[in-house]
Amino acid sequence: MSAVFNFTFVPWFRSVAPYIHKFRHQTFVVGITGEAIAAGKLQGIVQDLALIQAMGVKLVLVHGFRPQVNEQLRAKGHEPQYSRGLRVTDEVALDSAQEAAGQLRYEIEAAFSQGLPNTPMADARVRVISGNFLTARPVGIVDGIDFKHSGLVRKVDVEGIKRTLDSEAMVLISPFGFSPTGEAFNLSMEEVATRVAIELHADKLLFLTEVPGIHVKPLEPEGDDNPIDTELPLAAARLLLSQLPAPQAPTDVGFYLQHCVRACEHGVERSHILPFSVDGALLLEIYVHDGIGTMIIDEKLEELREATIDDVGGIIQLIEPFEKDGTLVKRDRTEIERDINSYTVIEHDGVIFGCAAFYPYPEASTAEMAAVTVSPMSQGTGDGEKLLKRIEQRARAMGLKSIFVLTTRTMHWFIKRGFQPVSPDWLPEARKKKYNWDRKSQVLVKQL
Repeated sequence: MSAVFNFTFVPWFRSVAPYIHKFRHQTFVVGITGEAIAAGKLQGIVQDLALIQAMGVKLVLVHGFRPQVNEQLRAKGHEPQYSRGLRVTDEVALDSAQEAAGQLRYEIEAAFSQGLPNTPMADARVRVISGNFLTARPVGIVDGIDFKHSGLVRKVDVEGIKRTLDSEAMVLISPFGFSPTGEAFNLSMEEVATRVAIELHADKLLFLTEVPGIHVKPLEPEGDDNPIDTELPLAAARLLLSQLPAPQAPTDVGFYLQHCVRACEHGVERSHILPFSVDGALLLEIYVHDGIGTMIIDEKLEELREATIDDVGGIIQLIEPFEKDGTLVKRDRTEIERDINSYTVIEHDGVIFGCAAFYPYPEASTAEMAAVTVSPMSQGTGDGEKLLKRIEQRARAMGLKSIFVLTTRTMHWFIKRGFQPVSPDWLPEARKKKYNWDRKSQVLVKQL
């Protein structure tokens, strides 16, 4: 095995570890559009879901079948009918939906049963269990349109799903429900996935769709070249929905967004819209810092706060690579534990992505900003500026007149933010005694 591969694989795998630990035993509901299956993406999606489950995530998979039903209808000489974004399900459409659902369930279960050597499914033991987990009711007549056999979720068998998940099986749900009298109703994948996520109090709802995500503002000719917003607060998502016409087709901006908003409003903290066209989209969204799609959140995901003793391990993991390459001075665990109240951290999705320590010298009306560290995965996102502002706030609250840093490699970053170089003789006497003359760190001061 090449040294280059080792050099890239090991740091990457370590960077993923915090997410693996965090999501273990959590429940994710994944909605997969029929378009993804029609596009030949099922095999890759199944492999990724098997891997995610192997890392301890409880999975509920809800599949769609819009293009498959349309294909069945056209084969029978019927054109699909829609109103308000919902299918009008007559007798022919109901038969077509039942046929499509049966075929897709067979294909999905077969894909999870594969275990060919030298593939991601080798030695995978994924049990997929389907069942009558949904009770449905008719949509009825809306604006003069009779939706016939189209339905809405009336009730979710939460206990049945939880027992299945606790048995380490994956739950597969087709967008079909039955009334207490046994009448079948065609449901939408989006509504089913959303309702199941809400009832289960799922940790995530993920839609794997034909759209790349959401972009709130139109792309500017210069500057903003990101085609989507990777993170969208619930308030901003609500505002965007209020400005859009009622979605009619899956490619409309509000089509999946409306379900994500509803999920977040009812206790699902994070809901995601991501493109099935990107290979490994689920893995990239779940285990990479910025993800691949748009995440709607019911809280401020990135939290700037003062550190607690529970953060010691995360801080050590963050600063250790920078200590090894000489960017930071080595600090042992005992020192960090002793000074933990001096640290400010940035926590993103339960993982520490930035930290800085605050050491005041009131006798000299100044304070040191030390151990300033931002994870390589979030550099360039403004986390460094957030930490600097918080340290400045702490200094001003104590009535101090300046803050200073000692650095060997990041001098220009601090100078761009108002720091000026000074001689080490400027340092407060107590700090000057600890100055390492062999390291020759540059002293930079910012007046407040």
